[in-house]
Amino acid sequence: MRIVTLEEHVTFPELVDQIPQEAKDRDYLGQSPNMQMLIPKLADITGERLQSMDANGITTQVLSVVGAGADLLDASHGPAFAKMYNDAIAERISAHPGRFTAFAHLPTTNPEAAADELERTVKSYAFCGALINGLTNDEFLDDAKYASILKRAEQLDVPIYLHPGLPPKAVFDAYYSNLPKQAGTFLSIAGWGWHSETALHVLRLIVSGTLDKYPKLKLIIGHMGEMLPMMMVRSDKMFGIDKGGNNQRSIIQTLHDQVYITTSGLFTTPPLQIAIDTFGIDKILFSIDYPFSTNEAGKNYLDSLQLSSADLEKIAHGNADKLLKL
Repeated sequence: MRIVTLEEHVTFPELVDQIPQEAKDRDYLGQSPNMQMLIPKLADITGERLQSMDANGITTQVLSVVGAGADLLDASHGPAFAKMYNDAIAERISAHPGRFTAFAHLPTTNPEAAADELERTVKSYAFCGALINGLTNDEFLDDAKYASILKRAEQLDVPIYLHPGLPPKAVFDAYYSNLPKQAGTFLSIAGWGWHSETALHVLRLIVSGTLDKYPKLKLIIGHMGEMLPMMMVRSDKMFGIDKGGNNQRSIIQTLHDQVYITTSGLFTTPPLQIAIDTFGIDKILFSIDYPFSTNEAGKNYLDSLQLSSADLEKIAHGNADKLLKL
């Protein structure tokens, strides 16, 4: 059985070193000891990464940039940096066709250039879409200035992966300060905040009416749906059609129409079951979150699932093949 994983990350230190220190300082997670320990794994593609894929039956990884990137640069410098990063990814995976593809890294501080870079990477390198890490300048994608990115993705028929990012300083100070040791930082990221923020990002795109403007646009979110499978019914009750927001469809209907979820980093059965019950088996994609999670843990989880062979094939590769045109 082929296995395709969608939230698998890279960081190239020689490119990050070109970002001004003042900008990199805003990426406090990237400077953390835990992140620094993973840099060799993030930078590697054809060594340990590929060996681990082979050992665990991973057919294809869809790569994406994590950490300091073009979104930390201003509108004049971001586009060239994003192009350099995407070119580097394309060059490094070119010797292994079928084993790797990628989501484009976008200069979101320059939305028009970001749309053009998305198109370039899709047409030149057959990239599968784009991955955007959280907010840009403390703004969500429902801000009208980012319309060109959403419109171009819809026109190209490629998805946007909404990946968590670091919270704005004001949010961190209000929600995550005055806690012992590293508790605030951990809560602001994988301990809670990443997931609630990404869910909020999706809900904003719905209730603002943004997704109604681009009804064929597809979004992907990770971590078993970023808590939306659990909360979607309650959120839906608050927003009737064109009541309380600008959405022309219910929240549940819009999620079913336009959002896919991955298993990245959540390898237990209860979250998967509620995801199947709410989003449906056709909207769930297998992912590992390498190297923050291991291929071994992901494969063991996949092997443990008590699903029909048809449903297992959908999660392992079938849904991804269809969505990403692999």
